[in-house]
Amino acid sequence: MQTTPGTAGPAFVHPSADVEEGANVGNGTKVWHIAHIRSSATVGEDCVIGRNVYVDANVVVGDRVKIQNNVSVYQGVTIEDEVFVGPCAVFTNDLRPRAQNPNWEITPTLVRRGASIGANATLVCGIEVGEHAMVAAGSVVTRDVQPYQLVAGNPARPRGWVDEKGNVVSRETTR
Repeated sequence: MQTTPGTAGPAFVHPSADVEEGANVGNGTKVWHIAHIRSSATVGEDCVIGRNVYVDANVVVGDRVKIQNNVSVYQGVTIEDEVFVGPCAVFTNDLRPRAQNPNWEITPTLVRRGASIGANATLVCGIEVGEHAMVAAGSVVTRDVQPYQLVAGNPARPRGWVDEKGNVVSRETTR
């Protein structure tokens, strides 16, 4: 494991966690019980990687991100700074999953700065979640989410707008 220079102090990795050689974990980050960070993954500074979190190869996680327990972040997912990912949220990276597919291609997903993903939400790959957007718990996100937009349901639909602190500021669904 490599650490990045900074003032936050070294990363903490719980003894039961597996941080592979070649993974880059930023200073001040805490990697908790039975988490697994693959080689070539990058996790920024001052992050919290919860119990049983899996961060796949080539994933990029920004600074000050909180990924709660039981989340898998698969190759093709980029999470920018200050994002919250609730427990058991699901990221996908294959639009047409098959056990045997020699032509399989990763479909990327981008979660922009300050966004929040609720517990048990599913993000279907190929989408972008905008800055400070909020995805409600249990939602299934199949389309892009605009900055500051609140979405909920299956499939997730616009339910309003939030501010940078996550407060609902409007229940109008369009802007």
